[in-house]
Amino acid sequence: MEKVWLEKSYPPGVPYEIDPDKFSSLVEMFETYTKQYAGNTSFINMGASITYQQLADQAQAFAAFLQKEWGFKPGDKFAIMMPNVLQYPVALFGALLAGLTVVNVNPLYTARELEHLLIDSDAKGILIIENFAHTLASIKNKTNVEHVIVTGLGDRLGGVKGLMVNTVVKHIKKMVPKYHIEHAVKFNQVIAKGATLPFNNVEITPEDLAFLQYTGGTTGPSKGVMLTHRNMIANLEQSKAMTNPVFEANEEIMVTALPLYHIFALNSNCLCFIAYGGKNVLITNPRDMPGFVKELGKYRFTAITGVNTLFNGLVHTPGFEKLDFSGLKVSLGGGMAVQRPVAEKWEKITGIRLLEGYGLTECCPMVTISPYDQKEFNGSIGLPAASTEIRLVNDDGKDVGLNEPGELWVKGPQVMKGYLNRPDATAETIEDGWLKTGDIATMDEDGYFRIVDRKKDMIIVSGFNVYPNEIEEVMAMHSGVLEAAAIGIACEATGEKIRVYIVKSDSALTQDQVLSHARENLTKYKVPKEIVFIDEMPKSNVGKILRKELRALAAEKVAA
Repeated sequence: MEKVWLEKSYPPGVPYEIDPDKFSSLVEMFETYTKQYAGNTSFINMGASITYQQLADQAQAFAAFLQKEWGFKPGDKFAIMMPNVLQYPVALFGALLAGLTVVNVNPLYTARELEHLLIDSDAKGILIIENFAHTLASIKNKTNVEHVIVTGLGDRLGGVKGLMVNTVVKHIKKMVPKYHIEHAVKFNQVIAKGATLPFNNVEITPEDLAFLQYTGGTTGPSKGVMLTHRNMIANLEQSKAMTNPVFEANEEIMVTALPLYHIFALNSNCLCFIAYGGKNVLITNPRDMPGFVKELGKYRFTAITGVNTLFNGLVHTPGFEKLDFSGLKVSLGGGMAVQRPVAEKWEKITGIRLLEGYGLTECCPMVTISPYDQKEFNGSIGLPAASTEIRLVNDDGKDVGLNEPGELWVKGPQVMKGYLNRPDATAETIEDGWLKTGDIATMDEDGYFRIVDRKKDMIIVSGFNVYPNEIEEVMAMHSGVLEAAAIGIACEATGEKIRVYIVKSDSALTQDQVLSHARENLTKYKVPKEIVFIDEMPKSNVGKILRKELRALAAEKVAA
């Protein structure tokens, strides 16, 4: 990626290069900003809030407890299995202060998935929300986990409110299955005890591991992505480089609906907004769209991140259009392709463009991002982040030309150290410093990149490459379609045929109407051969539609 493209398209005031060594570690960054913004509110959840000073004090108490009570040493692995509640940032920064490597865990993991992750990471301790403690209890003895901290959803809400929330969750909604974990300690006890203990500062180097982020991959068990303090600082500075012209210190309110245990929200929301002394409004259950919209009505928020399905859900929720969007500066989508119909409806309601970024866990995650001054939705993933090089490579290993599809390779200070205990997988993914993403992309004359699709998701019909993103975007243009996902099905005549799964927004929608719409907007070989209506799409923890599960569902039906 030559600088000439950046000079042509980068917004004024956005640097082409960042300093990945601005801070020696996330701990230095955290201590710098919590002192600078000590009196500001840092995180808000269910109406309760903590300042940056309180966050720093509670994180240090958490760290002191791990050091003095349980003997954790720098480099030990500590897992956090939590939704978006106030306990999460306290534990996150507390573990980092103690020099530990944080292992983020999806609370919805099955026992099998959790067992694999805890064994693979060699986690010594875990903080878990009590709603899912039964999952841990069923497999803990098969792992090396020695210490467990359990917490309830209302534990940091204070007084009567916290007690009420925990009572409702446990006894009325019955969302906490019975469990028994010997010697488990309550989160509030950890903070109270830790506040009485001395804390030892830990020397942390830029190459020490800050996080193990597990990524599903396309085959086999999930892999632990090793992200160093320098990797994370670099990507934080890359995020700030693009947003500095827009955001102001002490003024921002970020809506955090994506889970903080996911790399997107971890970087773009949690870490980036600390640098501005901003408020993070933590949404614990964004799937409750009416409740989500009600919570949004309490704040004049200035930024929001999400995936296409989240934005789509919001614009279709009654009352969303009545919210106050006068403070909104940035809406950023990632994790999956942002569809034009969703982006257009979002802008019509909010008055703000829905920008798109691209990244992956192996890059902390940001690789590209649409510039803040982009005039309209253009279907691109934007421009390379500062200090980031990109190549587009064909199957012969040669760089492709403008507007020609090739696999996107990336090089920069945000590229992971490698996969934990998987040197072969690391060697297959990183070649001479270039990380092979497995995504097919093009670059236009202005340096904008567009994802065509994942290699594995590409459908080949009679020798023609068909990319599901295009099919899905056309389907989403129909007013009767809420969500759509396209996959390839084996076909003797054409090699593969296209099947589209659709969630209706209009119960009267028929297959014939969908096919007629497709024929009007797609070349003949791209028109789906099968339309399947379903009630709900399979999705990841952040709402990304899982085509692989739809392929598995299709395979099961064939086998049956």
